[in-house]
Amino acid sequence: MNGTAPRRRGRPARQEAGTGPSAQQKILDAARTEFAERGYDKTSIRGIAKAAGVDPALVHHYFGTKDEVFAAAIEVSFEPALMLPALLAGGPDGIGERLARFFIGVWENPVTRAPLLAVIRSALTHEAAAKVLRTFVLRRLLERVAEELDVPDPTFRAELAASHMIGIAFLRYVIRAEPLASVDTEEIIAMVAPTLQRYLTEA
Repeated sequence: MNGTAPRRRGRPARQEAGTGPSAQQKILDAARTEFAERGYDKTSIRGIAKAAGVDPALVHHYFGTKDEVFAAAIEVSFEPALMLPALLAGGPDGIGERLARFFIGVWENPVTRAPLLAVIRSALTHEAAAKVLRTFVLRRLLERVAEELDVPDPTFRAELAASHMIGIAFLRYVIRAEPLASVDTEEIIAMVAPTLQRYLTEA
C-alpha cells in the first residue's frame, strides 16, 4: 500500500470530493509528523486528520486503519519499488556498498529519518510497528534484493543483512551511542559494505 495506490473505502465526505491527490499527500505528511513526534500509541486517526485539515472519514477512505496509515507513511520513506532497480543495476558486484549507502542515506535525511525513528521506537512494544519493519525493511527490500541475486537461502541472508543495518540504526540514531553516532557516514559504509556483500552474494 502506498500513496499512489490508495485503499478505497466507502465514500469521502462531499466537501472533500475532487481533492484526491493533494488531500492524500496532506494526510501522509501529517501522519509522518504525528507518528514521529507523538509515537504510535499517542497518534490517532482523528489527530492525523486534524493535522492534515481533513475529515477523519477521508483518512479511512484512503488508508483504512491506523496500522495501514502507519505503513503507508513509512513506505514513503523507503520507496522500495523505486530503489530496487538502482540497487540491482550493477548486479552482484558492489551490491553491499549500494545497499549500505541507500540505507544510511535514508537515515541521514531528516525528512525520511523522522518516521523511521517512530517505527524503531514503536517496534519494541507494538506488533503493528514490528510488522511494518518486517514488511518494508525485510520483505519489500532486502528479501527481494537477495532473490534477484539468485543465492541460496535468500530469506535468511536478508534477515542477517537487516539485523546488521537495523542494529546500526538503533545505536546511531535512536540511542546515539558514541562514537558510532558521530562517525562520518563514509566510514560506516566502508566498514559495513563488505559484510553486506558477503551476506547477500557468497555461496
